[in-house]
Amino acid sequence: MTKLNITAIKPYPVWVGTRNQMLVKVETDNGIFGWGESGLSGREKAVAGAIEHYREFLIGRDAMQIGRIWQEIYRSQYFEGGRVLQAAISAIDIALHDIKGKALGVPAYDLLGGKQRDRIPTFASTGDEAEGDVAIERAGELRAQGWQAIRFFPIGQSSKEIFEPRESIGPTARMLNKAREALGDDVVLGIDYHHRLSVAEAASFCNKLGRGVLDFLEEPIRDETPEAYESLRGMTDIPFAIGEEFASKWQFLPYVERGIHQFNRLDVCNVGGLTEAMKVAGWSEAHYVDLMPHNPLGPICTAATIHLAAAVPNFAWLETRAPEAKLGFDNSDFFPVQPRLDGPDYPVSDLPGLGVEVNEEAVKVESFRFWEAPHLKRRDGSVTNW
Repeated sequence: MTKLNITAIKPYPVWVGTRNQMLVKVETDNGIFGWGESGLSGREKAVAGAIEHYREFLIGRDAMQIGRIWQEIYRSQYFEGGRVLQAAISAIDIALHDIKGKALGVPAYDLLGGKQRDRIPTFASTGDEAEGDVAIERAGELRAQGWQAIRFFPIGQSSKEIFEPRESIGPTARMLNKAREALGDDVVLGIDYHHRLSVAEAASFCNKLGRGVLDFLEEPIRDETPEAYESLRGMTDIPFAIGEEFASKWQFLPYVERGIHQFNRLDVCNVGGLTEAMKVAGWSEAHYVDLMPHNPLGPICTAATIHLAAAVPNFAWLETRAPEAKLGFDNSDFFPVQPRLDGPDYPVSDLPGLGVEVNEEAVKVESFRFWEAPHLKRRDGSVTNW
């Protein structure tokens, strides 16, 4: 097999649409290069710094040895792991898969065992600014456009200042009960509570829903304590979708092994790239947990996740931003070749590597901008989760 020595690793934190994307280009000595993306939105400077540290010893390494490089990056430091470092590893790992696919002339999914499906079904969201009847109307539009899985957001989600979890529970439950009645039993309905609730609040919310209204409840509480999720698991039979914040197979371990969740919201740009994602997927398959990947930002993440979804048997839906085109995350000026929806599905490309092209000159020009997620407070002035 051809040896491709890494000659450069270039982090590009760049403003695309309404957010930054942390892009990484890895170059090799024969001219083949690959692109990756980090998923740690809002902390791109930290990830870029980690990538610069890794670059110092990765120059000269064989880019084809993806698994070995992953282990060296992870193990060759005392303070291994964590979300910043794993986001950096993710971007590099994805870029290396792009390189190897291009070098061999095969799509990235062929490096993961081959294609198991030709189209990748997605779920679409009503938008975090749509509430009540407006959200239900948008869900109806998505249903008419072919989506079989639709996600709502809680009442108050779009607030930039005040969010009272208890105040959102009743109106949100009423909206969902009404949505189920309006949309029928065949469509899959879920909600992302963005880890804004406590265990007691989440249990109260579930108790206000009619039986069978929700097919999945996404991130109702924070993930640091699996035992808290186990407690909630005993209070409701609604399937949980968890894991977009997890930064390794080890974070997934208690959730998979204890049967806490039913859908993995794995993010290839946070968990450790395609190398780590495939390990989580196999482990999940053994426990009948399906992948429902997190995909909130750019086309590189979308493309990498499509290849993952094509290569694994236990796959449900891929997150897509349709119809939220106003966000501009898939700007064609930056990404002239990228995955495009065909109805509610992404066709699986047969282009070598990831099948994405990046306009590097445009990326160089559009500089990073500091962006902060809303710092939410309760009415009493205390801080609460975004």
